[in-house]
Amino acid sequence: MVLFCAVKVQGQTIDSLPEKVAYSEVEYRPIRPKAIIVPAFFIAYGFSAPYIKPLKKLDDDTNFELREDHPGFGFHADDYLRYVPIAAVYALDLAGVKSKHKFVDRTAMLLLSSAIMGASTTITKNMTHRMRPNGLNDQSFPSGHTATAFMAAEFMHQEYKDQSPWYSVMGYSVALTTATLRLYNSAHWLSDVVAGAGYGILSTKISYWVYPLIKNKLFHHKSNQTVMVPFHQDGHTGLTLISKL
Repeated sequence: MVLFCAVKVQGQTIDSLPEKVAYSEVEYRPIRPKAIIVPAFFIAYGFSAPYIKPLKKLDDDTNFELREDHPGFGFHADDYLRYVPIAAVYALDLAGVKSKHKFVDRTAMLLLSSAIMGASTTITKNMTHRMRPNGLNDQSFPSGHTATAFMAAEFMHQEYKDQSPWYSVMGYSVALTTATLRLYNSAHWLSDVVAGAGYGILSTKISYWVYPLIKNKLFHHKSNQTVMVPFHQDGHTGLTLISKL
């Protein structure tokens, strides 16, 4: 559905764009402090919620209201929805709606984002040991599903923000839906998903800042389209080699 809407938006609202848009080269741009204010605030909110009475009450009240109004809720589309913006980026590119970067570069930045996000959320979960609302385990903070969804949404934003703002709106709408489903499924507290959103957005932003430095360091003065990127996902860490044949 997201892909259909995206193609429809491309056809109806940005007809003035050329049919084929050239890919941009990866360039290093200095970190802008204002770009990290929002994700940093989200993460700070998540960490402070258990210790600030009004925020803790908001967590408890939100979970109570959702359980009271939807006691039998069990729709687990969030397990798959979190990956939709990533799939949309590649599907749109194949459909002729060119993303900002070439396949190798954008895939390397996506994997680097996943590594940063996966490592940071796993470390935080193992440090905080916060119990989930459903009591399943003590890996509640932050929400990994939400972090993945917002990482993917920011990835879509970075690749298509110059085409149309509607791509960013669609990506973040999917991420917000994923976060909402995590609450309805009693898998997380409100502060868990807020922090998860911060982790996801910040991971992608860091990746887009760091990757040009890595590429220039490894392949300086080389016309090589092979990149080696670390990854950390679902407890597994390693290196991924990406090459354009």
